[in-house]
Amino acid sequence: MNSISKKKQSYRVSEELFIYLEDFGRVESLPFRYQDLLRFNFAIPLLDKFGKDTLWETVFYQPVETEELNQRLVQTYALMKVEGDMRLMEHLYVDRIDFCPFGNSKPFRIRIKNQFNDNYDYYYVKLADASRVYGLEFEDLLSPNRINFLVDSDTLVEEHIIGIPGDQFAHSNLLEPEINRTRLAKEFIKFNERCFVRLLGDMRSYNFVIDMTLDFDDTQFRFRAIDFDQQSYEGRKALYLPQYFKENNPYVDLCVKFINKETAKQYQLEERSLMARRLKIAHFRLAALLEVMIQDTVSLKDKTEQLRRELAEHYKKESFLKCRNMGEIMRLSLNLLLEHSA
Repeated sequence: MNSISKKKQSYRVSEELFIYLEDFGRVESLPFRYQDLLRFNFAIPLLDKFGKDTLWETVFYQPVETEELNQRLVQTYALMKVEGDMRLMEHLYVDRIDFCPFGNSKPFRIRIKNQFNDNYDYYYVKLADASRVYGLEFEDLLSPNRINFLVDSDTLVEEHIIGIPGDQFAHSNLLEPEINRTRLAKEFIKFNERCFVRLLGDMRSYNFVIDMTLDFDDTQFRFRAIDFDQQSYEGRKALYLPQYFKENNPYVDLCVKFINKETAKQYQLEERSLMARRLKIAHFRLAALLEVMIQDTVSLKDKTEQLRRELAEHYKKESFLKCRNMGEIMRLSLNLLLEHSA
C-alpha cells in the first residue's frame, strides 16, 4: 500500500509559466494577496453537522479590516464568475472564511452568500505552486471536467469543485442499497487510469470527490480530483495509481467484486481513448504547456530518476530512461496515448 510521509517541496511559478497562463487567460490582477488573509485575530474549530471536527478553522478579523477584505473577496468572486462585472453582485457578501492549517497549500475557503435567497457558493485561496498550477491545467485539458482558476503573483484562486468527498462517500453513501456499485466501480477504474496517464499523485479518498448525476433510469457517477499538489512530483509509479492507497480500499473492493479482468481492460482502453481525443483537440495548448514544463523544475532529481526507471519497465519503453525531467516524462506518457490511438 502507498504512503506519503514527507511534505511535498514547494516550487515557485516561473516567469515562463506565468507567460503561458497570461496567454490563456489564467492571470488576473486580484484585489488582495494570500498573505492578507493570514492577518486574522483568532480562529475557532469548524464542526460538521454531527459535531465532528472538520480540520478547518473559521477565522475572524478586526472589524475595520473585515469590511475592506470582504469587499475585495466579493470582487474576486466576480472576476471568476462574470469577468469582474460588479453591477449585479451588490447583493453578495462574505458569509464565512475558513482556514485549513494542514497539508501543502494551507488553503482559505471563502463562502459567498446571496442575501436575497441565502444561496451560497465557495472558492479557495492558496499559495501559487508550480506543481498545483500544472495539475490544474492538465485537469482542465485532459479530464472530462473543466476547472476555473486565476493566478496573480504568489496567489492562486480556485473555484469550488462540487461533489461528495471520497472518504465520506465510502463511510455513508456506499452503504445505501440503491447505489449502483457496478457503475461506481467502473468510474473508479477510469479515474485510476486517468490519474496514472497524466501523472497525478496522492489521490487518497479525501483528495477526490464523487459527483452524482441522476439519469433517466439510474444514477451516474464521476470521480473528480480536488487536490493537484502532487502533479508529476513523486518517484514511485504506484503513487500515481489510486488503487494502491489503503484509504481507497472500499472502491477497490467494489472493482474486485463487480468487474472482471476483461471488462476492467475495456474501461481502461475507453478512458485512454477519450484522453487521446482530448489531447488531439487541445494539441497546441498542451504542446505549449509541456514546453514550459520541460524547462521547469517540479520535482527532485532522485524522484525523477526513479519514475523514469519504473515507467520504462511498466511500458517496456527504454525511451523513458532518456527523460531528463518530469516535463519530458509527462510528454512521453501523453505521446504514448497518441501512438496507441493512431
